[in-house]
Parts: sequence; structure tokens; C-alpha cells
Amino acid sequence: MKTPTPTQQDSTYARLRQWVTVGQFLPGERLKIHAIAEQLGVGVMPVRAALQRLAAEGALVNVPHSGMIVPKLSLAEFDDVLQTRLLLEGEAAERGTHRLDAAGVAELLALEQQMRDALKVNDAKGYLDANELFHLRLYQAAASPTLLSLIETVWLKVGPLSNKLFEVPASLRVINEAHGDAVMALRLKDSAGVRRAIEKDLFVAGQFLRPFCAG
Repeated sequence: MKTPTPTQQDSTYARLRQWVTVGQFLPGERLKIHAIAEQLGVGVMPVRAALQRLAAEGALVNVPHSGMIVPKLSLAEFDDVLQTRLLLEGEAAERGTHRLDAAGVAELLALEQQMRDALKVNDAKGYLDANELFHLRLYQAAASPTLLSLIETVWLKVGPLSNKLFEVPASLRVINEAHGDAVMALRLKDSAGVRRAIEKDLFVAGQFLRPFCAG
């Protein structure tokens, strides 16, 4: 059997990590290594290695005789994650405001429009992909690798729930509002306003997701 290259292992891990973050895997889902390998066009070894890395980060649980399972968050766990996100992402948003240039603001505006368009046609994947990139670009602008790493690790815990937003019709009318508020504040270099908008975004989405938590 051919040993996968480090590059292949890393790219497989990055792809699966992103899938967890945007909710491509659902809470309680058992992941099938061969099916994932076929979907990615790689061997089972890099997939197995990637899943083990994700389990070490707490994104997955290795259950004896069942394999890798996407964990279900309890309500207490979800609330803890949400409070952590408010602290970390609010700080990253405020820092990023001062560093984001005109091109960066334009990119976020385009992503906000993509989210609007996705909501019009109930495109969960399109919305969640654009949403992740919107937040990622803003937080990358903060130029704090440590802060960004913490945020991305926390995303792994809540990402699998994110698709549930599209099971609540009321959420689709409001979940993108805060992104528009954030872009307006960014244009004014209003860092406190951007922070409030991001915190509002997380809080509003969180209220729609809480009922889907276990226990």
C-alpha cells in the first residue's frame, strides 16, 4: 500500500476540518472512512489520519466498535462554547477592523451579498461556506495567529449544528442582518460597532441552535 505524502495528509485534514466547521457532518453522524476517501479522491490512510487528528482536537469521538462519531453538544456545553466565541470573536473582529483595507472590506461586502443570495434559494451550503469565509477574513485581518487558532478550534465544536439553522424558517429572515451591520461599521472604521455586530450575529444564531442541543 502506498504511503500518503505529508502534503496529501495535510490537505485531507484541512478539507475535513473545513467540512466539520461548516456543518457538512451532522451531530451523531458516524463517519465512513471509505466513503469519505472516495469523495475526496484519496486513499483511506490520509482520511484515517485526518479523523484521528480531529478526534484529538475534540471535533470527533472515537467510539469502540462504532468508529468516529460527530459528538452532540449538551445545552451546557453549547452555552459555554457560545460564551467563548463571543469573547474570542468579538476581540478578533475589533482588532481586524483597524487592519482591514478597502479591498478587504469589499470582499466582505461581496460575501455578505452571497449570503443574501443563498438565503433566497434556501442554499444552506452556499450560505454556510460564505459565512465561514466572511468571519475568517475578518479575523485573519487581526493578525493574531494565536487568537485565530483558538477561534478555529472552537468552531469545530459548534460547526456540525450549523445546518440546523435551515430547519427554522424564522432564522432565515434574520441570520444575515448582523453581517450587513458589520460591513457598514467596517466602512466607518467603527471597531466597537463591528464587535457589536459580530456578537449579535453569534448570539442570534445561538438562540436558534440551542433547542437542537442534546439533553
